[in-house]
Amino acid sequence: MNYCSHCGSSQLQWMIPKGDHLQRLVCEQCKTIHYQNPRIIAGCLPVWQDKVLLCKRAIEPRYGLWTVPAGFMENGESIEEAAIRETWEEAYAEIDLKSLYMMYSIMRVDQLYVLFRAELKNLNFHAGEESLEVKLFEKNEIPWKDLAFQIVEKTLENYFIDYEQNYFPTHVGKL
Repeated sequence: MNYCSHCGSSQLQWMIPKGDHLQRLVCEQCKTIHYQNPRIIAGCLPVWQDKVLLCKRAIEPRYGLWTVPAGFMENGESIEEAAIRETWEEAYAEIDLKSLYMMYSIMRVDQLYVLFRAELKNLNFHAGEESLEVKLFEKNEIPWKDLAFQIVEKTLENYFIDYEQNYFPTHVGKL
């Protein structure tokens, strides 16, 4: 960030503001503090019987690899609305959200990843603009070596263990 979005000054400096304990970008002219906070990724793990719906990415990062439908939460929407919207945008899938399933802090990229377990309402899904392909996978069909992100692998591993036990706790952690 080079310019103050409050006054337009280009004099931003890293400093620890009074009463704070972390370095922040502060405008030398108007003293506005520009906080940089983690971004929230919202999505879901859509399921149909013993299968999960995955999307093959048509965008970077990780073009051509498989993921769950998820993306950045927008201002003005709830976390649930964001998960439903992302699932629709990426897979044109209609879902019923069931429960919060995964909440992981992805430390190296400053993201909070929030996934819900969801049931597909029907099988009328198809690839959205951000997906090359969408497909239902049984456990033994998952393209484990072609998953886009470590969090997706962790989610699927947890899900299939939970599915076998018919118990779906909320998983919280960090990567």
